[in-house]
Amino acid sequence: MSSPAELRERFQIDPEVRFLNHGSFGACPRPVAEAQAAWLREMERQPVLFFARRYASLMATVRERLASYLGTAPLNLVWVANATIGVNIVARSLAMQLGPGDEVLGCDHEYGACDRTWRYLGSKHGFAYRRAAVPPPLTSPEAVVEQIWSQVGPNTKLLFLSHITSPTGLRLPIEALCARARAAGIPSLIDGAHAPGQIDLDLDSLGADFYTGNCHKWLCAPKGAAFLYARTEMQARLEPLVVSWGFEPEPGFAGPSPFVDEIEFWGTRDVSPFLSIPAAIDFQAEHDWPTVRERCHALLSETRARLLEIPGIQALHPDDPAWYAQMLAFELPAGTDPMALQARLYEGWRVEIPGIWWNGRPLMRVSIQGYNTAGDVDALIEGLGGCSLG
Repeated sequence: MSSPAELRERFQIDPEVRFLNHGSFGACPRPVAEAQAAWLREMERQPVLFFARRYASLMATVRERLASYLGTAPLNLVWVANATIGVNIVARSLAMQLGPGDEVLGCDHEYGACDRTWRYLGSKHGFAYRRAAVPPPLTSPEAVVEQIWSQVGPNTKLLFLSHITSPTGLRLPIEALCARARAAGIPSLIDGAHAPGQIDLDLDSLGADFYTGNCHKWLCAPKGAAFLYARTEMQARLEPLVVSWGFEPEPGFAGPSPFVDEIEFWGTRDVSPFLSIPAAIDFQAEHDWPTVRERCHALLSETRARLLEIPGIQALHPDDPAWYAQMLAFELPAGTDPMALQARLYEGWRVEIPGIWWNGRPLMRVSIQGYNTAGDVDALIEGLGGCSLG
């Protein structure tokens, strides 16, 4: 296992920045960025050969690699640029099957872009989007299951939840919720934007009907690498977000399945992020990433204890791996402007963390990746001591 200092050398992050915000956009290691650059050169060297004759086999190869990593069959996956697009594909497809009186149920920890997607589509098609309240402090995963499931009603047509929530860094007990939804005949869509690379995944065992995740965050692939998963039985319910040559393919040009052909193939686009995913998987394997993740969680647990010593900072849940892996949110003292705090920490201490307004509460989120050290946390603590909280 490489040390944080050794890993820092392999990433491209500004050495002057205490980067505690891997969760927002990820960070790509140099070897993976070099793999992407090689694919871009290959693409431009002979574009017709690349797109017209090699494209299908190249995409199939990386699909097989990612499917093995995620615990599913290759033809259950299609490539998308990010998890929000994956959510939009499912949401826009199912919205056409919903109408007045129907509802989609999420919770109040969801990602803002996806909340907006559901509200927009609800306004167009007449269905309701409701968010079950899951207020902190949280006590147990079982209680969260009951809080969310108690909001399911006879008109609930879809359960939409994040695997790891963006504003609060909370790992939701989606296995139990997906099992309940399946038993009730309610489809489930899981936004796994933060999951791949941060926690182990076995999509077929997870129980979700649809699952979308980013590879550019915690798996450290290039920006623009993400996937959408659909159980075989549910794939026919999805419509293409962009209609292109994969719809009604010409004789001799049909791909591996209608799901892949119709949903994934958008014609000419940069596919180098997808083709670089194996390099990201290899990078993490080379550096014993399960052990790196354990080390990151331990440092984040220590960070949690230190932050809670600061008057007014509060935890959202107990210190238990069931709730978090490498990303945690903390409630700041009342009266704190989290956005101003984010700017002040960066300007004064070069500490990069996100400040978040969530349900009227000021939050601060901390991410720990393999390149982070106790020194990064020291800088955060020092900066918070020099800022006005509350």
